[in-house]
Amino acid sequence: MKKRVEKSSKEKVDKVDSVTDEEPPKTAVNEGKCFVVSLTLDDYQCSGNLELDFTELCKLMAVKEIPSVKIKRSASTNGGVMGWKVDEVLLQVLSRLLPSLSNLQCLHMWRMGLTDHTFNSMRNTVSLCSNLRKVVLEGNPLPEQSYHLLIGEDSMLTDLSLRNNHIGEEGARLIGSALSTVHSANKNLLSLNLAFNSFGDAGAIHIAQGLRLNRSLLCLSLSYNQIGDNGAAHLAEVLGPFALSHEEIVERRKLLIKGEESTMVQPSLVSLADSHERPVSVRSSSSLDRLSKSTKNSTKKKENPKKRGKTSGRSGSKERGAKDNKVPRSQAGKSAGKDNNLVVSEQEVVETVNPLLDPGIVHTGGKVINPGNTCLTSLNLSGNKLTEQSLKAFLSSLEGQGEGGLLRLSLNRNQFPSDCDTYLKIQEMMSLRDPLKKNCSGRVEDEHSEPKTTSEA
Repeated sequence: MKKRVEKSSKEKVDKVDSVTDEEPPKTAVNEGKCFVVSLTLDDYQCSGNLELDFTELCKLMAVKEIPSVKIKRSASTNGGVMGWKVDEVLLQVLSRLLPSLSNLQCLHMWRMGLTDHTFNSMRNTVSLCSNLRKVVLEGNPLPEQSYHLLIGEDSMLTDLSLRNNHIGEEGARLIGSALSTVHSANKNLLSLNLAFNSFGDAGAIHIAQGLRLNRSLLCLSLSYNQIGDNGAAHLAEVLGPFALSHEEIVERRKLLIKGEESTMVQPSLVSLADSHERPVSVRSSSSLDRLSKSTKNSTKKKENPKKRGKTSGRSGSKERGAKDNKVPRSQAGKSAGKDNNLVVSEQEVVETVNPLLDPGIVHTGGKVINPGNTCLTSLNLSGNKLTEQSLKAFLSSLEGQGEGGLLRLSLNRNQFPSDCDTYLKIQEMMSLRDPLKKNCSGRVEDEHSEPKTTSEA
């Protein structure tokens, strides 16, 4: 009898060991009932359904109170995380869930109680979302104010809102440096909302510094930030022609020398006498012209033999792909008609242009003058401390802008009378620029007047 009992007990132990060797079962609690979970967080395959996947992943992580999530029904998928605290466990769930949403384009995060550590984890998750372009991170003050990490050089975000985050001078300095320095610049961000923070004049100066060499940002809101005339004057300065600093001039010369060294591969394209007789700061525009012309000519010489000879199927497909690329007529011209292989896409042109090598740069009075940031189209400075003194600086910069420039400038709720002459002039100038107030003939019509009709063909 003892032998039989020992034998049966050994068989039970062996069965248990075999089960644990294969895969240990896990238990989780759901409404007071126990059930076996066969998957781990890494094993779970997301289906792309936000509500379903979020609930299942929370169950796998034994989250007791699962927050409700909803998708805003629109042409693109929008995820919202609002009003509930995100701890380490929920961060693991989101890091598994969000990158799986291929249609996720906009993410709202409001009052999540983020810390510097959890923010860095969330930032890494955001970078893994291939189609995410808009992030709204509001009501999340961070001690280290590291919001600038969302707009680094490798960031693909085009729209970022950082309202009501108690961003101070240091945070504004970091954001300004992320927008641009003499060595780097963000090339994807189109809209930045910094309203309802508190960085004041000092922060506005840092933001203005970031706008000097940034040529991607279109819309910027700095409303309700306690900005006075000093900060506003620096913002106005970068909108119109401004003198390059010593550091910017040094970097400009390095770029010019580097561009000329690339042309030295073919000495006949650059005159050595010309390069030695004139200083670097004066020959910038001519060297750029020669560089662009020589590049086009050398490209034609290399491409023409291929055109004469027989092309394989693979090269033929490349030619057909090149033909499909749309190129403005001003860039292509007649040369594109003669040689279809010579095609330059608009994206490539934008990526190679550096504001320090802007063709509009001039030398006058011993200074190197940049034409200014004419890419910014909308600037909101409402609810600050501007007086008529800073309005004069904006009016001067607006008058100095050439093609492009601001189309909308919001200055209401500041410390100047609404009927002062300078403000009225700015309003008139903005109304002439605003495309929404122009009719087809280019005239500006009053809101209450009837549209004018003409009998001209």
